[in-house]
Amino acid sequence: MVMRVFVAGGTGVLGRRLVPQLVARGHQVTATTTSAAKLGSLEKLGADAVVMDGLDAVSVGAAVAEAQPDTIVHQMTGISMTHAGKPDLKHFDRWAVPTIRLRTEGTDHLLAAAEAAGVSHFVAQGYANWNGIRTGGWVKTEEDPLDLMTGTAAHTSMAALRHVEDAVGKAGGAVMRYGAFYGPGATDDQVELVRKRQFPLVGRATGYGSWVHLDDAASATVLAVEQQAQGVFNIVDDEPAPASEWLPHLAACAGAKPPMRIPKWPARLLAGEVAVIMMTEGRAFSNAKAKRELGWQLRYPSWRQGFEAELT
Repeated sequence: MVMRVFVAGGTGVLGRRLVPQLVARGHQVTATTTSAAKLGSLEKLGADAVVMDGLDAVSVGAAVAEAQPDTIVHQMTGISMTHAGKPDLKHFDRWAVPTIRLRTEGTDHLLAAAEAAGVSHFVAQGYANWNGIRTGGWVKTEEDPLDLMTGTAAHTSMAALRHVEDAVGKAGGAVMRYGAFYGPGATDDQVELVRKRQFPLVGRATGYGSWVHLDDAASATVLAVEQQAQGVFNIVDDEPAPASEWLPHLAACAGAKPPMRIPKWPARLLAGEVAVIMMTEGRAFSNAKAKRELGWQLRYPSWRQGFEAELT
């Protein structure tokens, strides 16, 4: 069935991969950007393009009312260098403010616009990389809560993710908990640090994380749209892994020297508590539900071949 799909955040790293997949499957796509200069790039992908400020309720309401979509897909973040500056884990709470606002205020504006326009379905971006609850095993399902990181600089970001899941859940929509993205434009800053040997392993680097290629994340999202899915889905690859495994492999694929290893205490001083938790205590995620309920098939089942394909 051909659907009218409204992609909020169409020029982000995932939006740029999602829009063409939706168009290729015959859907009529309206995609948003905050910059008039980017309208042409969205039109080249096959979408109707519109400038929208996700933090302005009037702007959001007008854009959604004009598009009259069947489904809204919320992919708005402020993670790019343009919006947030250089990634700063030590001051996570300050660095993440643009994304926190889009996941709280922006989500509320989109949901209100959806209700006003009679939009029947809603899909939103969540996050499932290293932020599973830090008790029990290393790999978590959708039944396990996210770690709110209380007492750390990441708490406000984790609370914003909780807001997305609660608000979208109440509206009968789907939240796609994406793992760490890699693919075109997604890991450039990390790879640069790896090549400069400025991305060290911390302690024993036993903390787990989950990855997903942008194209696989997009294909799962298309399935959620077409099936009008409801609930939370971990959109990660088949191989959750500790940093001690994935970071050296990333370095090798990038043609860099192996990462250095430093103890926890200097890492805490240099990069902050959140970075140490990621590296030493992080909990990753299982994709079993998404594969079972959505029929999702991954092009890159593991970051091992994915990193090689992207970087070598």
